[in-house]
Amino acid sequence: MRETAHEPDEATERPADEPAAWRVLLGYVRPHRWTLLGGALLSLLTGAAGLALPLVARSLIENLGSDEGIAGELFLLTGLVVANAALGALGYYVLQRTAESVVLGARRSLTSYLLRLRISAVDASEPGDLLSRATSDTTLLRAMTTQSLIGLGTGGLTLVATLAMMALVDVVLLGVTAAVIAVAAVVIGVIAPLINRASKRAQKSIGDMGAALERVLGALRTVKAAGAEEREERTVHEAAERSWRASVTAAKWSAIVGNTMGLAVQGAFLTVLAVGGARVATDAIEIGTLVAFLLYVFYLMSPLQEVVSAVTQYQVGAAAISRIREVWRMPAEPAGGSAGAPGGGEPASLAFEEVRFRYAPDLPLVHHGVDFTVPARGMTAFVGPSGAGKTTIFSLVERFYDATEGRVTIDGRDVREWDLAELRGSIGYVEQDAPVLSGTLRDNLLFGAPAASEAELAETLRTTRLEALVERLPEGLDTVVGHRGTKLSGGERQRVAIARALLRRPRLLLLDEATSQLDAVNEAALRDTVAEVARRTTVLVVAHRLSTVTSADRIVVLDAGRVRAVGPHAELVTANPLYAELAATQFLAERAGGPTGPGPDEPGPDGPGANGPAAPGGPAVEVTAGPAS
Repeated sequence: MRETAHEPDEATERPADEPAAWRVLLGYVRPHRWTLLGGALLSLLTGAAGLALPLVARSLIENLGSDEGIAGELFLLTGLVVANAALGALGYYVLQRTAESVVLGARRSLTSYLLRLRISAVDASEPGDLLSRATSDTTLLRAMTTQSLIGLGTGGLTLVATLAMMALVDVVLLGVTAAVIAVAAVVIGVIAPLINRASKRAQKSIGDMGAALERVLGALRTVKAAGAEEREERTVHEAAERSWRASVTAAKWSAIVGNTMGLAVQGAFLTVLAVGGARVATDAIEIGTLVAFLLYVFYLMSPLQEVVSAVTQYQVGAAAISRIREVWRMPAEPAGGSAGAPGGGEPASLAFEEVRFRYAPDLPLVHHGVDFTVPARGMTAFVGPSGAGKTTIFSLVERFYDATEGRVTIDGRDVREWDLAELRGSIGYVEQDAPVLSGTLRDNLLFGAPAASEAELAETLRTTRLEALVERLPEGLDTVVGHRGTKLSGGERQRVAIARALLRRPRLLLLDEATSQLDAVNEAALRDTVAEVARRTTVLVVAHRLSTVTSADRIVVLDAGRVRAVGPHAELVTANPLYAELAATQFLAERAGGPTGPGPDEPGPDGPGANGPAAPGGPAVEVTAGPAS
């Protein structure tokens, strides 16, 4: 398991043990090395065909001067031009295809790692920024592969070959050319790091923009209801403008680099023309030699631009690789099997043994020595004020987090010793906000148990009272439910989440305020279903309604991260002041028709009578616990 820390600052230096960007790139390229070498060879052949052109041109000029035939030279010249074009097109296709394969491989490995990140790492990050690293940052690897890796290789070799051919033509003119180009190379060496820094700022700003946009779209109703569109718009636009400014800076330096080399080649051409003209005038060289050398100077532009582009693109790609490597330094769960297979088997027992837990080293403890035991089979409810640590118990059971001290055991075995896929495959979990994924209703129901039969699906639909919903939807189970289930009501989403958990046939069922948005009829029906499930498996419930608490076999009262009492409702209501206060306060508010919830006959979140049937001794009540933490 990876437990290294995420790099917080884009300006932080690369860690000493982190490989250089080119080594990381070679790791992505290695599976495609032979195809890449084939493309590089085609590029070199293209260059070789181009290098032969000036020599054939010199021969043609000399033959013209001596009244010899030029048919052979013309035929050869035509063949070289056609070969150059054909080989160039084929080489370009092969290299581009390979580069796309490199990007695909990088995206596959990175997204697989993202899905295995520890919850703590995701909580400390912005989803939009992580998305940017998996999309826009990996896209830059394409150009880095073709322009930096191959461009530097083929361009460098072609450049060396061109210089060698120029040396064969005239060494003096080669010296003049090399001197002019060396000055340009020094300028490029100074500017290249500036491109890297600007590119990294641009990519970071794109990530910030994605994070800001994801934040807004994830709570668009809240944003609109608060009239905050313009404020949020400014936040997104500011990130976009930061990216624009950094990209413009990178473009400015890239333009200077490109034009510096172009200027150097033009300066070399003029210098060669002057020096070469003087040498022709003194009969030191023939006119054909000067023409051939000038053609090589022109031809020198292509490999030089290729090398310069490789250096420039390397700086951009290195910034992207640095951001990708930051993800790889985040702590992740070990790769292994899928937890999607249903559990089945005998119900599980659970125990917390003096568990202390904090979400981060610099944060206060959430649990202060939590200690309780849950036997196999039956229902256990957790109640307490907001912030008592109820939901955190479920997070520790699922190993979204690990206890800071103490042990969490299932069947007497520390959860840290379990295979993670086996552990989660035995658990059914209904989260507090009952998330529904984009896709069809069937996809969502079978999400945790893809191999469930139609008979099992039909029985679960009946149990969770989803049959009427399926009949009402235009395409039944195959109806698309929208992003985050926007086409379903809150109560329907909760029932879908419960059905999804029940289809797994879990050994341990965790329900985190799973009926908070149900109407009275559906809440009562699901309460009976949960009671039935509790007879054959172990059920843990974070209680929202007193009607749920009274039917539990045992109740664990939590306050400020400590267990204050454990026992049945009848015992705790007289023996534990905190529990009695939680129940009595809400009970009085219900009778007075106070603001804590609708009265017995008023519409609830899902319809009339949301508070459920009356508890013994009075109307249905809710424990005054806010969202569990």
